[in-house]
Amino acid sequence: MSRSSKKILRIKSHVMETAVIVIVLTVLSGLSDSQGFLHAAKIWKDGRFIPYELILSAVGFSIGIVLYWIAIKYLNEIAAIPPELQALGWFGVTIISLAVFSGEYIKWTMLDQALAVSVMLGLGWLLYRTGG
Repeated sequence: MSRSSKKILRIKSHVMETAVIVIVLTVLSGLSDSQGFLHAAKIWKDGRFIPYELILSAVGFSIGIVLYWIAIKYLNEIAAIPPELQALGWFGVTIISLAVFSGEYIKWTMLDQALAVSVMLGLGWLLYRTGG
C-alpha cells in the first residue's frame, strides 16, 4: 500500500471516528434534554411548585447543552454544517426521546407515528433544499 493510500485511509478512519463521536454526543444531548422537558412539565403539580422537578429539569438541560456544545466542536472538525441542520439532528433525537420516555409514543396510532416521522423527514428535506 502506498504512502498516499495509507494517509487517505487514516483520514477516512478519523472522519468515521469523529462522526461516531458526534452521533453519540448528539443522542446523549437529546436524551438529556428530553429529561429536562419531561421534568419541566412536572414543576407545577396541582398548582404547587415542586423544587425537585425543577432541579431534575435543570440538570437535564444543563447536561444536554454541554454535550451539544461538545458535539458541535467535533462536527466542525469534519464538516461545515449549518446551524439549522445541527439543530435538526438534536431536535429529532430530543422529540423522539421525549415521546418514548413519556410513554406517549406507544399510545399513538400507527398513522400518527408515521406522520411524526414524515414531519421530521420533511423538515430535513426543507433544510436541504433551502441550503440551510
